[in-house]
Amino acid sequence: MSNSGFSKAGLHRVHDVLARHVDSGKIPGVVALFSKGDEAHVETIGTMRHDGGAPMRRDTIFRMASTSKPVSIAAAMVLLDECRLRLDDPVERWLPELADRQVLKRLDGPVDETVPARRPITVRDVLTSTFGLGMDMTVIGTPIMNAVFEQGITPNLPTPMPEQDEWMRRLGTLPLMHQPGERWQYQISSDLVGVLVSRVTGQSFESFLRERIFEPLGMKDTGFHVPGDQLDRLPPLYAPDPVTGEFQVWDEAATGRHSTPPAFQGGGGGLNSTADDYHAYFRMLLNHGMHEGERILSRPAVELMTTNRLSPEQHAARHKLAVDNVHVSHGQGQHGGWGFGMAVRTYRGDYAPVGQFGWDGGSGASTYADPVNRLTGILLTQVGASVPDPVHLMLDFWTALYQAIDD
Repeated sequence: MSNSGFSKAGLHRVHDVLARHVDSGKIPGVVALFSKGDEAHVETIGTMRHDGGAPMRRDTIFRMASTSKPVSIAAAMVLLDECRLRLDDPVERWLPELADRQVLKRLDGPVDETVPARRPITVRDVLTSTFGLGMDMTVIGTPIMNAVFEQGITPNLPTPMPEQDEWMRRLGTLPLMHQPGERWQYQISSDLVGVLVSRVTGQSFESFLRERIFEPLGMKDTGFHVPGDQLDRLPPLYAPDPVTGEFQVWDEAATGRHSTPPAFQGGGGGLNSTADDYHAYFRMLLNHGMHEGERILSRPAVELMTTNRLSPEQHAARHKLAVDNVHVSHGQGQHGGWGFGMAVRTYRGDYAPVGQFGWDGGSGASTYADPVNRLTGILLTQVGASVPDPVHLMLDFWTALYQAIDD
């Protein structure tokens, strides 16, 4: 038994499991930072590039992809705490582009075959990812998904997303896929949160996040682009060929999408950060909104974010999406519930207990905290989920971390 709550043998296994993935040649390098109680452990293994070069370091900066969601949502929680937003207010006051919505008659039907929305979209719908429009990889090729891609309102397309007012204009041309509040859907709502925060505050989304979340938490390396004098700390992002597994650079550091400020500050996947910055954020959530004696968020705000917000019907649909499409996620994402901006475990499907919260990113990041064990884990690499390898790394990391608990 060690005084950190992890066994020595268990910690060795965490290292060996991570090293095995790097030694396989499928993962160039990895940074893992995890803690139980007050003691943190760090593993830095491998190199920034798959062909060698500089080693991974504790302060390496990563594209956080969808692990941006659980962090960027905190800006909206500040506004709820300050009564500048109410959960059941219609959003059209700030987002007039979303007034008077039309809803598809059939998910796979023509985009002009619609019925009026039964009610306005509310703040709650946006924060819970149930406002009616999102990314659904199981209906790729339908007219509505084609229209979403044609409008350029999702990340990772050849052309980056436009600035937020143009983004909203394009979003407003589309019908909803489901009635407001009816169905949990992915991604678009997380980007919409950023626009909502920006319009309520009259600031850019990033400046509000920096002022209210990043600076108070000491998250000095977190933002929507990496400054030029820090780009040597950013590895390339690889998207290996799904058939051959051959490494392909999807985003180079010096000339890539994260080297200059983006037109659109995407709360759904635009942040760059480090293991220590993310660790500070998730520890704050474990501490009920407190950081080093300073209150960042109220306890009820944190409880609202980190517990399941889906109705039984929404929950059933989301669970079905996960378990019926394991081939899409390679087995990750089967948590049951969803809070605000993050997954929440509602059943014990693996080593993690009910109540664990956080999310994963398609660039090879995995970030969770567990109030039952007072455990936080941040796992960072830069291999995209075009192949199963980074997801297998995540799954093995969390298994290894939980087997190391000794208390």
